[in-house]
Amino acid sequence: MTVLAFDDVTVRFGDRTVLDGISLDIAAGELVALAGPNGAGKTTLFRVAARSLSPDRGKVRVLGEDVTSLSRRELAQRLAVVPQDVSIPFPFLAGEIVLMGRSPHARGRAFDSHDDAERARAAMEKVGVAHLAERPMPALSGGERQLVLCARAFAQEPRVLLLDEPTAHLDLRHRIELLARVREFVAAGGSALVVSHDLDLAARTSDRLALLSGGRFVAVGSPAEILRAELLQETFGIEAHVVPGPDGAPLVVPLAPRSP
Repeated sequence: MTVLAFDDVTVRFGDRTVLDGISLDIAAGELVALAGPNGAGKTTLFRVAARSLSPDRGKVRVLGEDVTSLSRRELAQRLAVVPQDVSIPFPFLAGEIVLMGRSPHARGRAFDSHDDAERARAAMEKVGVAHLAERPMPALSGGERQLVLCARAFAQEPRVLLLDEPTAHLDLRHRIELLARVREFVAAGGSALVVSHDLDLAARTSDRLALLSGGRFVAVGSPAEILRAELLQETFGIEAHVVPGPDGAPLVVPLAPRSP
């Protein structure tokens, strides 16, 4: 069953076309990694899905319904977004930020319920940040803030996770552990679209890999199909060797630029 669908999505900023006819279906139980050079349109695609940006053409559907037909609460019950970084100028505690993920399920309550608090605490334990609950967000490191935002997304209990470079500020251990939690979410029937510049990690955690460049998909397929030297050259403009890793998944070895 298709849970998230992009249908011919086109976005223009003035004379510049940032997304050009993007179409992609993501099924229940599927994790799709999205990769591409800076400025390829990855974050713009997320903004369209989250309805913070209206496309010039095309639409996004979640569980078969156009996101523009859903209320903010209905959309938040279905889809959670973890941005690259978010400014939180007010010194909210990390636990308060995670508890905010329960607001789409409040149904008019003025205060958070005991069940909401339990689900928020479970989400923090899931990503290993329960010990940060009483610490203010501005006092946290970049990696800690990123994990707190991921915990908020899990507490939201959506059908779809959109994660924009969720491992950018994390050390290797936390990268692996976070993506393992995302895989668990997907195994339970959820869907995930994850922007990643770590192609090797994407190859080991995603079901499909989509390469985006110049606002268009260069290729979409399994990591073994997509991580090929010619496609990496076309997408990133680099020379690379792709070799099988010890686990059978491809490893990308970029080559240093040649001296002129």
